[in-house]
Amino acid sequence: MMVNCCGLLTANKQPVPLKSVEVELEVRDHVATLVSTLNYENKEDKPIEAVFVFPLPGDAAVCHFSATIGQKQIVAEVKEKQQAREEYDDALSSGQQAFLLEESEQSPDIFSLSVGSLPPGESASIRLEYVTELAVQADDGLRFCLPAVLNPRYQPQGSEGAGVQVTSVPASQVPYSLSFSARVSSPRPVSKVESSCSLDPLQYLNTEQTQATVKLAAGHKFDRDVELLIYYKDAHQPSAVVEAGQASAKPGTLMGDPAVMLSLYPEFPQAVMSSVASCGEFVFLLDRSGSMGCPMNNSGKQETRIGSARDTLLLLLKSLPMGCYFNIYSFGSSYEHIFPKSVEYSQKTMEEALKKVEEMQANLGGTEILEPLKHIYRQSCIPNQPRQVFVFTDGEVGNTKQVIDLVKKNSGSHRCFSFGIGEGASTALINGLAKEGGGHAQFITGTDRMQPKVMQSLRFALQPAVEDISVTWDLPKGVSVTVLSPPITAIFQGQRSLVYAQLTGQSSEAAEGCVTVKYSLAGHPTQNQLNFNLKPAEDTGLTVHRLAARTLIRSLEVDERERGGQQDGGVKKKVVELSVQSGVSSAFTAFIAVNKGDGEVIRGPLVRRNVPTRGMVMKASSFGSQSIALACAAPRMATKKCRSMVPNLKFGMSSKSLPPPPPIPRSMCAAPADDADYALCSPQQPPRDPLLQLVSLQKASGCWVLDPDLAAALGKTSEEVEKTKPASANQEVWATILALIWLHGFKMDAREEWELLAMKATSWLRAQNAPCVSECVEAGNALLGCSVQKDTVGL
Repeated sequence: MMVNCCGLLTANKQPVPLKSVEVELEVRDHVATLVSTLNYENKEDKPIEAVFVFPLPGDAAVCHFSATIGQKQIVAEVKEKQQAREEYDDALSSGQQAFLLEESEQSPDIFSLSVGSLPPGESASIRLEYVTELAVQADDGLRFCLPAVLNPRYQPQGSEGAGVQVTSVPASQVPYSLSFSARVSSPRPVSKVESSCSLDPLQYLNTEQTQATVKLAAGHKFDRDVELLIYYKDAHQPSAVVEAGQASAKPGTLMGDPAVMLSLYPEFPQAVMSSVASCGEFVFLLDRSGSMGCPMNNSGKQETRIGSARDTLLLLLKSLPMGCYFNIYSFGSSYEHIFPKSVEYSQKTMEEALKKVEEMQANLGGTEILEPLKHIYRQSCIPNQPRQVFVFTDGEVGNTKQVIDLVKKNSGSHRCFSFGIGEGASTALINGLAKEGGGHAQFITGTDRMQPKVMQSLRFALQPAVEDISVTWDLPKGVSVTVLSPPITAIFQGQRSLVYAQLTGQSSEAAEGCVTVKYSLAGHPTQNQLNFNLKPAEDTGLTVHRLAARTLIRSLEVDERERGGQQDGGVKKKVVELSVQSGVSSAFTAFIAVNKGDGEVIRGPLVRRNVPTRGMVMKASSFGSQSIALACAAPRMATKKCRSMVPNLKFGMSSKSLPPPPPIPRSMCAAPADDADYALCSPQQPPRDPLLQLVSLQKASGCWVLDPDLAAALGKTSEEVEKTKPASANQEVWATILALIWLHGFKMDAREEWELLAMKATSWLRAQNAPCVSECVEAGNALLGCSVQKDTVGL
């Protein structure tokens, strides 16, 4: 279905009532509170219902929802989901205005907002608030992401229902504007704020530079998520924030008692950190669905997601230690593996794997990740080779919760490291895989390079596993603690662990508590302690309580799914009670607001309008302003009977009743109903980077061979390289020293990418006991025009 778009229209020529989105972000240390105001206006001559499906961070606690019509503000209440839907339908069928906000039952990072019975010419302003913790990045920055992109989620064959239906349009045609401002404060100075989008300069609000504001520059296009990276001086300080309970809530309940948020940053001894494990079973699981053929970003460079993933696998395979085991799986609608089971890492197996990796294309159709994961977990673990699973995906799946539950069920036998590639990757999926799999999550968006982030995770995977983790509390007499977070299962150097707890009772004694984290690292018992004041912090509102409630709600939801909804609904009832009490949304509740108003009934048939989100549109130039619309949500069904058929944000259609998607023209790549169509628009890959050229020549043992390919990679002729070799040096020693000098001399900016494979080369050189190392380093510097010291190379 192709149309000409102009003015406030969706891709299928319907007027769009959403006019603008205003976002205000407040970041305190590592916690963000976001207030989003959505302004709607009905320019039609009949009453309408606007439906807006949009993404939020998967771990956000949505805690406020209100609507302002004229001078009147209606604050929504949290109610059990079915009850909320019935109230919404009742209000609409009796001519009242109503507003409904609900979370998708497939994935906690998708929400649907229904604005019901907006009379002709009327405006409504919706205010939505959520709190979330910010994840620590490899370079100590804290990452905040406002998803502007909701990729269509691939719904596996045979799974229930039809998934979330979204109306998508190209970024240039999103018919509403976005304004975004952030205020950042911390006990420590704010050193900088960076973004994938254009920002106005950072404004400091005090001389200590502990408070600052920043704004999105005018003219933001909806072609990317809004990502902020916030850097503090001395970021890694353990801390505890105690927050007073809500005065109106009953003591002894989560909201009535004080709550505490602990941020723990365990520091490991340097001796342990510099040692790298020489064992492990490394299983790489690569998404080859059609959408992986799309460009990495909108910068105009032509590198595709699958191309970047192939380069990353090259670096990973070259960096693995001798003596480990590995295998590579790839998946789409079906899955493949390079070896029937994991094999020992050697020159032969590495070459065989790299040959297959070179041939990998984004040509396997949809995104069905569940089956390959099941196959991996069915393989027996190899004794003394801890299993580490690396998952690369652009995260467009409709069965997020099923996938995460499977990883959790198998968390005792492996660690899972996840990588979300490109704009719109599901935060719920990527973070959930790592959290339940005891690993680490990374997002590769904007102009990020995939390689350094993945190599950082490989370093984490090669760190000795932290075992026997325990958290003990020492509190004054009369004060007891209820821990609300699941037990800590993984600790990595430089990464934060968060613990939420409820404090009950009072003490007349010293108002100080102490928490001790004990664990075993490479066989050494280690502990970290944190003393904290029990006096509640001023002015944190109920942020800590809401995050604590969200943490407990998510844990209970997982329990409910594990039990398959049995146990007489006791867990679900507990979630609903906690959600209503804390005002934080859950999979079983929704926010509902009804404008009882002045009793005036809105007359006329109600017309449904689906507000488009920014979809993944790769190339629409050949059709001018024409675009492809995804299947829109089903028309409004205003009866209770129909609403009860819509149990999970799928807007009332089973997969059988959905109309077939329109055919997709080959000359453009829009957000298609089937991932396979993405494969039609893979751009040409750019020529190989010189660093990857050199890396591709390294042997599994860590050495390089003196041949014309190495000379070319170093930018020299074979004659130049052979003529300058010291007479007493063997060819492989000379070749390996040249490669190391080139890396240190020309590629220090990409050190994170080649550090592990260089360590392997250095170990190989030491094992050779070559007599002429100093002479080779001197001759190599002269040949390559460098001045790299022998000790810099680690010799």
